[in-house]
Amino acid sequence: MDLKLKDKVIIVTGGSKGIGRGICHILAREGAIPVIVGRTRDDVLNAVRILKEDSGQAFYAIAELTDANQCKKAINRIVEAYGRIDGLVNNAGVNDGVGLEKGNPADFATSINQNLTHYYSMAHYALPELIKTKGAIVNIGSKTSVTGQGNTSGYAAANGGRNALTREWAVELLPYEIRVNAVIVAECLTPLYERWLNTFSNSTEKLEKIKQNIPLGKRMTEAKEIGQTVAFLLSEKSSHTTGQLIFVDGGYSHLDRAIT
Repeated sequence: MDLKLKDKVIIVTGGSKGIGRGICHILAREGAIPVIVGRTRDDVLNAVRILKEDSGQAFYAIAELTDANQCKKAINRIVEAYGRIDGLVNNAGVNDGVGLEKGNPADFATSINQNLTHYYSMAHYALPELIKTKGAIVNIGSKTSVTGQGNTSGYAAANGGRNALTREWAVELLPYEIRVNAVIVAECLTPLYERWLNTFSNSTEKLEKIKQNIPLGKRMTEAKEIGQTVAFLLSEKSSHTTGQLIFVDGGYSHLDRAIT
């Protein structure tokens, strides 16, 4: 299926690793120009180099996403380079383990800032260009917003906010025909996820136990599978889809565990 994304300029925050990187590779192979926005220069430049070697097109902007002014500068850099923005994928974030009992209000506020606030900042500064192109926004979210996880109040609340903003922006941007959707992820084996697994002495056994709770195929979701859904939602093939929370999780979040 030709998604007609050729030469579309698509921003992907946190696109140098994990899910973001998987999204960028799918977009590049569809002919789009993925633009990675992240704070770690070496990681970003390495990811851009690999994308160019693999598919020919990629760009970047270095920004600390928790700083709204740096978000604005990143958008300006992209517009100066290409003169347009066709899509925004808000993806960057980290499950930082700020709980209720063992956390504190200051760390909770920090968690919200690093996991939610930049979704607003990037969308706000990209909006004038998205209005011109009738572009699309895809927010990447987490199952924690609907299932809970325990000991991660900040991350769960931020993801609840991502879901709410998806619906809110879908309504607000109707006059501009800008579609806004979210892809909700459950168990996807990223570098951050592997780091969490390695905190357990029996990390291999822990991973296998998790897999057994994933209904479809008893396996982890792959980053490229997230990327494929994101690419579809950015494309004109999903031209009448907006305000949706789409779970790409092998049935983890909603199917009865008695079937596993």
